[in-house]
Order: sequence, then structure tokens, then C-alpha cells
Amino acid sequence: MVQPIQINLASLNLITLSPMLVTVVGALLILIIDLIKKDLHKSLYVMLAILVLFVDFGATLSLSINERGFFNVMLQDGISVVSQLLILIASMLFLPLALTSKRFHEFSYPEFFALFLFMVAGFQFMVASDNLILIFIGLETASLALYTLIAMHNTPGSHEAAIKYFTMGAMAAGFFVMGAAVLYGLTGSVELYSIAKVFTARMDEPGILLPLIGGAVLLMVAIGFKVSLMPFHLWTPDVYEGSSAPMAGYMSIVPKVAMMVVAMRVFGFYVDMGVEAIRWTIIILAIVTMTLSNMMALVQEDVKRMLAYSSISHAGFVMAALALDTTKAYSSIFLYYGLFLFTNLGAFTMLWISRRKHPSHHERFHHPYIKFSGLVHTAPMGAVIMAVFMLSLAGVPPFSLFWGKLYVISATVDAGYIWLAVIMALNSAIAAYYYLKLIVYMFLKPTVPGNELVGANKSKPLVLIVGIAALVTTLSIFIIQPLLNYVTYMVSVSGY
Repeated sequence: MVQPIQINLASLNLITLSPMLVTVVGALLILIIDLIKKDLHKSLYVMLAILVLFVDFGATLSLSINERGFFNVMLQDGISVVSQLLILIASMLFLPLALTSKRFHEFSYPEFFALFLFMVAGFQFMVASDNLILIFIGLETASLALYTLIAMHNTPGSHEAAIKYFTMGAMAAGFFVMGAAVLYGLTGSVELYSIAKVFTARMDEPGILLPLIGGAVLLMVAIGFKVSLMPFHLWTPDVYEGSSAPMAGYMSIVPKVAMMVVAMRVFGFYVDMGVEAIRWTIIILAIVTMTLSNMMALVQEDVKRMLAYSSISHAGFVMAALALDTTKAYSSIFLYYGLFLFTNLGAFTMLWISRRKHPSHHERFHHPYIKFSGLVHTAPMGAVIMAVFMLSLAGVPPFSLFWGKLYVISATVDAGYIWLAVIMALNSAIAAYYYLKLIVYMFLKPTVPGNELVGANKSKPLVLIVGIAALVTTLSIFIIQPLLNYVTYMVSVSGY
């Protein structure tokens, strides 16, 4: 019988908790301020939350990098630092989107910003631990806050979206717990590094492979729900549609970055041990996800739903690199999401700028294609910027995601999966159609009545965020090499 591994508190480096504690303290501070003084302007809470995240960013950068598995519970390797930095950058770009010219219910509540900081802390816990219990605590902390944030948009669609997301999230949590229980029952540990060592020593035992793969499959289902891999994606388009545009853009990036890191830690040792069934399961899921989501995006009538299926396709594209188990492949994931962060959040912010209380061009959708018809005549700068984001998502050079896709495909070829690289390239070509469709509407279709108000929700903070996103998307060629060198170094010192 395997003896449980005892955690030695003296070996824990609790300084790794400091970034998350900064965020939690900041959330509590916002709640205390609201108790002392009611009805303060939302701009105070926006700036206070950004300040907390900025301090969190500095605390994360100040942490020393250690080899993978050095700590029993909290882990501060290069992958943890890079993923936390991505989460914090996306969060700091998201918060100014609350300063809209129109009034929206959620941003008038201080609790919104406190919940947002609790959510960020949960995602940081997920990526900064190799302990399945702490990963689960981080996952549920972030998820419960996110469900509430979606519902606070206070529309029938947002309530429906929150309920659907909660239901699917609860199911995913159940699969995660069952998978973790299987691994604990086999090894007596919930720490992934220790689990990997036990399995490596017991691989020759008869009958060990079946429960080992069974635990991985349960965890894969949970991760598939959170990353929106097919066939676990069914909640995604409806939740994105019901959420506010900035929240949908945020969900397309940050939760997926966090779960990709968890997937690296969970499935990395499976691939290291040569369990090819897991590698091929990941590859098949990636191919099915990127292909079918592209097919479904082609027939969407609403730009936000199209971007929802687009984010699913991008997740499948990146998931393929996860199966390669090389430093270059893992580096390509962070490079890709670092570039995707600005482009996708910028595209969703453009939808947010055009948001009105009631749908104007469709009885159901707020952002049908026809809404952007002839946009070049009524808002030429907006049309050009939106076109830049679409071309980047399509992987057209020299825009940012071209370099991300190129590096992921290059890592796939270097790993010997040329046929997989061809499938990824073909899917990128298919995706170009539905991105170009929006450009055709904006530049080649005649203007329709009501399009003159497409910037009804515009404000200076929103314009600033769009400008930053467009600048990074357009000029990324000048930062690709330094960014790539940094990410590659951080992944390599993590022992991957």
C-alpha cells in the first residue's frame, strides 16, 4: 500500500503566495471602503483595482524562479510567472472598459470590482500550484466569481448565460474531483510532481496503465469544458452572447490561459512517461475542435457568436502544441496567447463601443453583421481598426497572430508532425473566410439606417484600450523576438 506523502511546512516557500494575497487584500479593501462610504463613483474603484493589479504585477515579477517541483505545494517556476503576468495584463486592460459613456448596472456596484479581484486571485492560484487541491480551490474561486460577474450585467440573456455556465462549470468540477481522487488513490499524493515520480517508478506494474489513463480522461473532460474543446463547448456561444462584450473577451483569454497551464502540468508527465494514448487523445481533440468550430463560425449571423466560435478554434489550435511536449511547443502557447490577448480583447472592445441597450438591426442579436454594413462611411477609423483585428485573427502578415500561428506550426513541424501542421494551416485558411466576411460588410456593403450610432458607447478609456490593442497588433513584429526569447527562457527554467 502506498503511504501518503506528508507535507513539510518548513519546505514551503510561502512568499509565492504574495501576489495572490495582494489581490485578495485589495478586494477586501474595496468592500471596506464601500461599507464606510456609499455611492462613490465607479472610476475610484476602477483605478483602485488597477492599482492593486499593478502591485500584484510587481510582486509577481519580483519572485525568484525555481525549478519545477521544488516546492511541495506552491510553485513559482517560469511558467507560473509568465501565465500570471498574462492574466494580470489582460485584467488591467479589462477594467477601464467599465468607464463607458452609457450606464450599465454591474459597474455601479463596488462588489463587481471586489469579485473581479477575487477571480484574478483564483486564476493565479491555479497556475502557481502543482497541488490538485489548490488548483481546484483556485478554479472554484475564480469560477464562482465569474458566474456572478456575468449575471450582474442584469439582462435576461446574462442571467441565462450565468446559469448555463454555472451548470457546465459544476459538471466540470465534478470530473476534476473524480480525476484527482483516482490519482490520489493510486499514488497517495495530490501533488503532480510527486504523482509523476510514483507513476514513473510503478510503470512496469501490471494493471497500472488502465487507472492511470482513466484518471487522465476524467481530468481531460474537466479541462475540455473550461477550455471549450469540442464536444465540451456547447455552453460557450450562448454564454458569450449573454455576457457583456468585454466579459466575453476576457473569458476568451484568461480562463483558457489558466487551464492550459493546468493541462501542461497534468498531462506533461503523461507524455513524458510515453503514454501515447493521452498524446493522441489531445491531438484528436485539437483537430476536431479547430475544424468543427470553424465550420460553425462560417454560418453565424452575429459577430459576437462568430468570435465565440473563433475563440474555440484558437483554443484547439493551441491545444495541438500541448501534445508535443517540447520547450518550443510550450513557449509557442504563451507567445500565441500573449498576442491573442490584445487582438481578441480589442475586437470585443469594438463590439462594446457599439453596444446599445436594445438590438437595433436584429430581433435577438446585438451585433449582427448588417449592423457594421458600410461602417467605413460612418466611422472610417473604427472600420480600419476592426479590420486590423480581423486580419490578425485570420493570421494575415504582418499582424500579431500571424507570428503566433507561425511559431506554433513551426513547433509542430520540428516535432515531426508535418501532417498536423498542414491541418492547422488549412484551418487557418478556412477561418479567414468568416473574418473577411465582416471586412466585406464594413467596406463593400451599403450603409443601413442606424449605423451612424455605432459608436454610441464610446468613451476615452475605451478608445485608449482599443488604441493600445491596435498598436500592439500592428507593430508586434518589433517585439516578437524579445518576447519569444523571454518566454522560451521562462519555460526552459521550469524543467519542461
